[in-house]
Amino acid sequence: MVAGANIATIILMVLVGYSDRLNPADHPVLACVGMTFPFFLLINMLFLFFWLIFKIRMAWIPVLGYLLAYVPINIYMPIHLRTSNLPEGTIKLISYNVCEYGGNFKYEQGFEKVRDYLFEEDPDIVCLQEDVDTWRRYCFIHYQKKFAYNDTVHFDSKINPNAVGIHTRFPIIRRERIHYRSNTNGSVAWYLQVGNDTLLVINNHFEGTHLSIESRQTYKEILKGDLKGDTIRTESKKMLVTLAESAAKRAPEVQAVRRYVEEHRQYPIILCGDFNDSPISYSRHEIAEVLNDCFKNTGRGLGLSYNQKGFQFRIDHIFCSDDIQPYNCQIDNKMDASDHYPMICWFKIDRKP
Repeated sequence: MVAGANIATIILMVLVGYSDRLNPADHPVLACVGMTFPFFLLINMLFLFFWLIFKIRMAWIPVLGYLLAYVPINIYMPIHLRTSNLPEGTIKLISYNVCEYGGNFKYEQGFEKVRDYLFEEDPDIVCLQEDVDTWRRYCFIHYQKKFAYNDTVHFDSKINPNAVGIHTRFPIIRRERIHYRSNTNGSVAWYLQVGNDTLLVINNHFEGTHLSIESRQTYKEILKGDLKGDTIRTESKKMLVTLAESAAKRAPEVQAVRRYVEEHRQYPIILCGDFNDSPISYSRHEIAEVLNDCFKNTGRGLGLSYNQKGFQFRIDHIFCSDDIQPYNCQIDNKMDASDHYPMICWFKIDRKP
């Protein structure tokens, strides 16, 4: 019976691990099950401990399960050593959802906290999401002290203001909005002059989960076991429907960005931003079909970029084209002035003549 339960867990773990192939527009609910992947990893680990203690010769079952799920496991929690000596001429990029400089309810001077952090980190390119400064345009005055070139694109919305911005040492040649239907989200491509190359940097903020504060609190209570069975089923169904609807809206946004990448392959490309989707998701998989996932290829561990309790996932991502070599992609969890942590990566453009 225990072996059968372990095998059933493995089958579900593998199916969930490869659920990122499902388009949410066609399978909205099933496309969201990737969020449960870590739970199956944990359950399989418990089975492994059980066999090691009570019947060690059966331990091959959970081990085989991990081997079958190697591809999604490597996406979810890769293990890479850090490169200590970066090649000369590497570019440092930070992608950061700054939560409209709200300070994550911890800092009264949220903008100043973010500004000081960025100045101390001294990156070459900063891509910000929720870079909303319409209420105090002096943000640019501060950023210009460190970055010679600054630009922010605001998305027209009466519901919730949003914007993506870039702050960089490299000259901005031009910018282009990637068009798709959305009220509060958007993607912008900036063309930067980096030496003799034109580097295409695409900054994104895709559709959010639209979970209310009440729904998030209910989810935390479910994790704590504070709710009864009927309430758990009702509330879980509500959250799943909300997540599925959001994923279905997100899919065409991601598809539009993928098409843009495919149409501009002549440039070295860095793509980053707040995907509002976990590593096992259609959004990440769709972009990974045309670009390289920098955290998967050079990162280490879970890389949790969203820092609200009960909702820790890596929903921020960085990708690059084949003619760029990424290094040491990582999450800086010491910077807590937003509900996201900054994501940092180094790059070396290596275009063949």
